[in-house]
Amino acid sequence: MSDGIFIGLGAPEKDGGLPQYLNLRRANRHGLIAGATGTGKTVTLQGIAESFSALGVPVFLADVKGDLAGISMAGSPTAKNAEKLVARAAEVGIADYSYADNPAIFWDLYGQQGHPVRTTVSEMGPLLLARLMGLNETQEGVLTIAFKYADKEGLLLLDLGDLQAMLAYCAENADTLSARYGNVTKASVGAIQRQLLQLESQGGDHFFGEPALDIHDMIQVDEKGRGYINVLAADRLMQSPKLYATFLLWLLSELFETLPEVGDPDKPKLVFFFDEAHLLFEDAPKALTDKIEQVVRLIRSKGVGVYFVTQNPIDIPEDVAGQLGNRVQHALRAFTPRDQRAIKAAAETFRINPDLDVETAITELKVGEALVSLLQEDGSPGIVQRTLIAPPRSRLGPLEPKERAIIQSISPCAGKYDEAVDRESAEEILAARGQAAAAAAQAQKAQAEADKAAAAQAKVEAKQREADLKEQARRDAAAAREAAKPSALDRAVQSATRAAGSSVGRQVANELGRAVFGGSSRRRSSSGGIAGQLVRGILGSLFK
Repeated sequence: MSDGIFIGLGAPEKDGGLPQYLNLRRANRHGLIAGATGTGKTVTLQGIAESFSALGVPVFLADVKGDLAGISMAGSPTAKNAEKLVARAAEVGIADYSYADNPAIFWDLYGQQGHPVRTTVSEMGPLLLARLMGLNETQEGVLTIAFKYADKEGLLLLDLGDLQAMLAYCAENADTLSARYGNVTKASVGAIQRQLLQLESQGGDHFFGEPALDIHDMIQVDEKGRGYINVLAADRLMQSPKLYATFLLWLLSELFETLPEVGDPDKPKLVFFFDEAHLLFEDAPKALTDKIEQVVRLIRSKGVGVYFVTQNPIDIPEDVAGQLGNRVQHALRAFTPRDQRAIKAAAETFRINPDLDVETAITELKVGEALVSLLQEDGSPGIVQRTLIAPPRSRLGPLEPKERAIIQSISPCAGKYDEAVDRESAEEILAARGQAAAAAAQAQKAQAEADKAAAAQAKVEAKQREADLKEQARRDAAAAREAAKPSALDRAVQSATRAAGSSVGRQVANELGRAVFGGSSRRRSSSGGIAGQLVRGILGSLFK
């Protein structure tokens, strides 16, 4: 089948084994690869991924255990499992089996084993962030208000620092925001801030920032027309399962919002393999599960196929599992009641094969063997077949650091994302506003203090002027009094004048007395003396 991917050879029946092909025109109808640990899920995933790449379909896969990076290197006849791979190729009828590499781009949220993967806080949105931080309904509402206000004010939320600054602003202005948008409490804001600190400690600060990932960089082909395989280093990321799950859902959402509608193309635009898929749904609120189901259902029309890889098929919610048309079920072990329920559920999802007891076969499958049911040309599921899985042509195992470095150096994204960019955003703008407000308050306080000091100084100066005026008046009065006093010469003249006047008066009086009363001494001694004294007194006073 030239327009399909060879998955493996069905078990011999009456008419011989039936080759199992994944139809490219139906590859965007999603799929499931399930099975217990050690049953061959990773090898199946690797073989399908490299087949998509060879047909020009870009692939994204998460390297949870660190061994899928080997898909970028050709296998080797000296490898540990080389003989088994060659034998399996012959067993399933691959006559031209040979080793081959695949074009790959390595990504890493932490920027250590690949190009950094970043997005902005705004692009992530409050719903996924609330899921990532495990917020309750009230806290999610406050976070949504913070996003709403930031958008209204033109404040870019790029990294966690921006969101922390925005939340601090909301706490400081809780009353104002509550009146406009709804209840905003400092307690709720504080709870969100604490969760942000935990997210940052898990490496979330590496994920949020710029330059943000351009989703088209994951949809590339090389010069030979082979689709690039985007390998996400997830071994460390798995230690933060919420971050891992939220990142994968964000990636799907970005693709859904970015890519145009194409219906059912001849081959997918991109195929996703989500290893450890149960992490997407563990403890997820129904609203988030509904979001995943919506994206999975609708992204098919964008030409994107999503393949969930998990140990147990019942890890996938029914609404999502109902969208998975292509199924590869490896062995399950019935060790617990839950395992038994999983076997029964898996068996019931397949189109019945009258010649195959599916429930029994699931527990008997060998490593590298699976029950396979793939969509046919008309979109109907094929009859389930017990199938030997075809071997991959690339290396089974991890890369050496030197090999990874070489592949990184020739990556089409080399140098584009490696250096973080911190442009002006909400944190810087709010800090500048705060500094400006503080400076204005300081200036106002300084002006008030200056006005107070000036008023006090003016009061002191007014009192001083009043005192000076009083002193001047006193001095002027004293000077006037001093000026009014006769000088020493005047006093001497007055004294002399009085003395002279007194002498002349006495003389005139004496003469007048003598003239009036006679000149004898005897008369002066009697009645004339008294009259003479009186006249002299009067005349003396006149000449004073």
